[in-house]
Amino acid sequence: MTEQTTQPPVLRIAMNGITGRMGYRQHLLRSILPLRDSGLVLADGTTITIEPILVGRNEELVRELAKRHGVDEWSTDLDAVINDPSVDVVFDASMTSLRAATLKKAMAAGKHIFTEKPTAQTLEEAIELARIGRESGVTAGVVHDKLYLPGLVKLRRLVDEGFFGRILSIRGEFGYWVFEGDIQAAQRPSWNYRKEDGGGVTTDMFCHWSYVLEGIIGKVRSVNAKTATHIPARWDEAGNKYEATADDAAYGIFDLETAAGDAVVGQINSSWAVRVYRDELVEFQVDGTHGSAVAGLRKCVSQQRANTPKPVWNPDLPVTEPFREQWAEVPANADLDNGFKLQWEEFLRDVVAGREHRFGLLSAARGVQLAELGLQSSAERRTLEIPEIVL
Repeated sequence: MTEQTTQPPVLRIAMNGITGRMGYRQHLLRSILPLRDSGLVLADGTTITIEPILVGRNEELVRELAKRHGVDEWSTDLDAVINDPSVDVVFDASMTSLRAATLKKAMAAGKHIFTEKPTAQTLEEAIELARIGRESGVTAGVVHDKLYLPGLVKLRRLVDEGFFGRILSIRGEFGYWVFEGDIQAAQRPSWNYRKEDGGGVTTDMFCHWSYVLEGIIGKVRSVNAKTATHIPARWDEAGNKYEATADDAAYGIFDLETAAGDAVVGQINSSWAVRVYRDELVEFQVDGTHGSAVAGLRKCVSQQRANTPKPVWNPDLPVTEPFREQWAEVPANADLDNGFKLQWEEFLRDVVAGREHRFGLLSAARGVQLAELGLQSSAERRTLEIPEIVL
């Protein structure tokens, strides 16, 4: 801490990778800058001042961002910032291939860490990070943003209230069309489509599905996946054509187990080569004996057993049932702020209190494990059991 008290007046946060889309929009613009302006208010009313330090490899871009947002400190020397004794927290949203080395250095320097996913390119390295985190005693947090989103907060509340009865299944649809880059610029960086640079939708998204399935339903016990590279060639940021060596779609089936020991079937399709015909870019449907619900990023609708209509299959007649109108919207019943900002606040309060964050490096390792086994399952065309990780 900048001042060694139980409730320090200042937290200095080095933000690495904020020139990227997610690092800039969600973490800097919508999370840390609002906290810098308002301060972090603790339960006892104490307000902690937040001081960001912008870090990136492109000096011109980092300097411009700092100037635009009135941030006093910025640097292109990540190692120097990590070793600065006045820095309390190191955040990382850089390329996946660089992340593990950054996190190791930060924890070795005694810094608390908050990081995007995946934390590493291999399970072995992710487990090593979790061990280092446990032994170092720092507060380590991994972004589990989707569990803080209004739609999934509402969905989890339905689970906690027993709305579904015995849960039978959860299915998810995620994705959108990412342009190839030849005529229209791609919405995602080119490294996402190069396996050698840590790209691939399985590596990127299965670490999300791991904590979403755990957070909504329960433990993931097995995976059977099929991956594909639907678009074999793309164009990079400089307009150069390159071979897409990483998968851009993954179709997964998961065996889940609830806390009560019930078996649940999970199915999630993830694709950067699909056009959207749904209300949001990601949606999850949970079906149970007493009711069902569909949740996106913000909205959640439900249908109770007593209110479930009785459709009859008849392909000879046009459909007249207003299916979407037969669902009721689940109210928020609370002020649900930006999910990234909410987790930042929770993590920073844990830093101040000197306690463990509930979504740490072990949870992240399970995400890397699921992605690794998903790729192996696709290559071997078989279902793989998921062993327990022991540190």
